[in-house]
Amino acid sequence: MRINEKTELLNNPTKAGIILKPSSPELKESYFKIKDMFYSVGIDVILESNSATMIKEKGISLNKLCNEVDFLVSVGGDGTLLSVVRKSFNYEKPVLGINLGTLGFLTDINMDELEKFLSDFKSGVYRIDNRMMVEGALNLNSFVAFNDIVISRKSISSMISIDAKIDGKPFNSYYGDGVIVSTPSGSTAYNLSVGGPLVYPLTEAFIITPVAPHSLTQRPLVMPADFEIEFTISDNQGAVVIVDGQDIYEVEQNESIKIRIASKKAKMIHRIERNYFDVLNEKLRWGN
Repeated sequence: MRINEKTELLNNPTKAGIILKPSSPELKESYFKIKDMFYSVGIDVILESNSATMIKEKGISLNKLCNEVDFLVSVGGDGTLLSVVRKSFNYEKPVLGINLGTLGFLTDINMDELEKFLSDFKSGVYRIDNRMMVEGALNLNSFVAFNDIVISRKSISSMISIDAKIDGKPFNSYYGDGVIVSTPSGSTAYNLSVGGPLVYPLTEAFIITPVAPHSLTQRPLVMPADFEIEFTISDNQGAVVIVDGQDIYEVEQNESIKIRIASKKAKMIHRIERNYFDVLNEKLRWGN
C-alpha cells in the first residue's frame, strides 16, 4: 500500500469464523490459544464444521459461517488461506491469515504477533487489501483462482501443444511442459520458480508464463486484466488444468479453457506496517 492511501475497515467486528489447516488435529491447542486471544479483545469465534470435527469440537458449515461472521480466520499456511479465500469467494468476507507454516507470503501474522495485532485490530489499526482473482471456464466447470491456473502435460514423457487467443484473436502457440496464468499475488508462487516476473500484488494484470518451452523465443508476458484469454489444447494426449495447486481438471484435444478477471476480489486483512518489499527481502533474500 502507498503512503496515505485509504483502506476500508470493518465496522466494529465482533464475530470471527475460524478455519484450521485440514488433517492437523495437533492444532487443537493452538485453536484454544487463538480463541482466548480473540475473546480478550471482545471478538467471539465460531469454528467451521470440518475443523471442528478434526479437533472434536462443535462447529457450523462454511456457508453458514460466512453468513454469521464479520471476517474469516485461516489458521495454517498459505495453502489453507488459498482454500479459504476460494471457498468463501461469493461472500466477500475479509480473511486474516495466521501463519503456522514456514514461508508464509500471504499469512503474515505469527502466533507470537497475534496478541498485539488483535489489540491494533480492535483500534482500527490494520488494513484490508483487495487482491485480484481470476475465473476460469472449462466445459461445464467454472472455478476461481487466487494464485494461478496451470495448464500442464498429462504425461511426463511428452510435451504439450497449446494454442492461445486474446479476446478471440490468436496470439501464440506454446510447445513445452505447459503454461501458467498467474495473478500478481501468485507471481511469487509457481510463476517465480519457472522464471516468471514478480508483479506488485495490488496490480491488476495477467502473467502468462511458459513452463520449459521448447523455443528460445517464448518469454513471460504481463498484460492488462481486462482481456479474456483462451487456451485450446491441440495435443492429442490432452492436458490437465490445476487451480491453485488444489483442484485438477482433465482437458481433451481441441477443448478450450477461458480465463478472465473475477467479478469480485479477495479481501486480505494485514498489519498496517506490512510492506511487500520487506516480505520479499525476508522470504526470498531479495537484494542479497
